[in-house]
Amino acid sequence: MDHTSNEAFKLLKQLNLHLELESKYQPREKGLILIESTAEVKPKHLSCIGVCCFQLAAKVVEEDCNIPSVHDVIRISQCKCTVSDMNRMEKIISEKLHFEFKATTALTFLHLYHTVVLCHSSKRKEVLNLDKLEAQLKACNCRLIFSKAKPSVLALCLLTLEVETLKSLELFEIALRVQKHSKVNDEDMLYWRELVSKCLADYSSPECCKPDHKKLVWTVSRRTAQNLHNSYYSVPELPTIPECGRINESESEDSCEEMSSGEDSLGSSPPSDLEASFFFDNYQPRLKRLSFVPFVAMNNL
Repeated sequence: MDHTSNEAFKLLKQLNLHLELESKYQPREKGLILIESTAEVKPKHLSCIGVCCFQLAAKVVEEDCNIPSVHDVIRISQCKCTVSDMNRMEKIISEKLHFEFKATTALTFLHLYHTVVLCHSSKRKEVLNLDKLEAQLKACNCRLIFSKAKPSVLALCLLTLEVETLKSLELFEIALRVQKHSKVNDEDMLYWRELVSKCLADYSSPECCKPDHKKLVWTVSRRTAQNLHNSYYSVPELPTIPECGRINESESEDSCEEMSSGEDSLGSSPPSDLEASFFFDNYQPRLKRLSFVPFVAMNNL
């Protein structure tokens, strides 16, 4: 087995593993809802459980330097519990959920797909800008609707949209094979590609690129304000998130657009190793128009 085939085999194993783990990290499968269904929770403990779920989620998806201290989380959330209560509750939640602190996210699949394309491209060079793809993913993650998308589908939509702009038939065919291996149907791709395309268009628009000098204000109801602890006023101001403008800049940051809601994406089971033998074949570009029907159909929408 040559070096390319060995690399492709490792990528296949990684992709199948993450496809199997993907469903574990869907919003409806974890967190407070699952805790309520697996244990009898007293109402007085709900606030502590909710804050602990938030803290656990931060530990999964954020770098250590970005995870707030337990003390600050308690003060900001106004949760009536102590640091020891939080630590004890985190341990209980982790044990009941058999929690793993390494989530499979859209970023995981984006990196995998990028490596797959690089591995199977005949020129074996950086044909896709990974920094740009990551910036686009950040923009999508600022909208609530994309939390309902399967991470593999969201990452694949970003990849295919970028490949489309490059107008490369070779990359189109590789992307189609990845879609087939991941068992992502055309209906899901059409639905989420349309939403992703609209999101990126909005984010790159001149209107969105205008600087916003308005000061961010934490607005609470009168009832909540009356119940705030004194510690609320001693919470230090959070640092300003830098914004670099257009989405095509390599270091673009999160957009601050309003979040919206949407429908759940349909799921499917991951394939076996034998169902994806194309990873082991020596790639031969085939300029068959029929191979690109799904993408052509998408472009005409």
